[in-house]
Amino acid sequence: MNSKKNILAICGSTRKNSSNLNLIRFIARQYAEIFNFLIFEDLADLPHFNPELDTEPGPKAVNDFRNLIKAADAVVICTPEYAVGVPGSLKNAIDWTVSSMEFSKKPVLLITASTSGHYAHQSLLGTLLIIESRITEESQLLISSIRTKVNAGAEITDQLTLEKISKAISALEDMIKDHTYAMIYLPPPLLN
Repeated sequence: MNSKKNILAICGSTRKNSSNLNLIRFIARQYAEIFNFLIFEDLADLPHFNPELDTEPGPKAVNDFRNLIKAADAVVICTPEYAVGVPGSLKNAIDWTVSSMEFSKKPVLLITASTSGHYAHQSLLGTLLIIESRITEESQLLISSIRTKVNAGAEITDQLTLEKISKAISALEDMIKDHTYAMIYLPPPLLN
């Protein structure tokens, strides 16, 4: 009998009832039979990244965050796009993991859910790949017009989005099971 794998889900929004958090809540509920989800909602509690504080041991909130990533079999990141970029709080959290390498070889499902999201998705994907996260074309998802697809009750109201999430979760399962599964996908650069 296989035990359920542990997934750390990180919401890139600090709003208490953001569409991204509702999307994570849906995924955690929908796939509770195969994964144990821990939803990290404390991005705002992490101090501003400062290389002078990036030591062992570092600030308590940072150490706690790093330990959550280490303990997880995989990470799900679900984020909006702010001002055509990655939300500052999420980028700050990831910056705290660069030198300590918690994301190295860690399977990641990257979901960018926003009005558009293309720029933030490409930027965050580049960051995650440079810190050696395991991401495939199938383990990333861009959901545009998110507010029309998830409601305040944390329910997905769009059938195509449900199907895409199911495929992305399957890809994440495959990466967790197969530690050699390391195909990395980097999209072409955006044209000016």
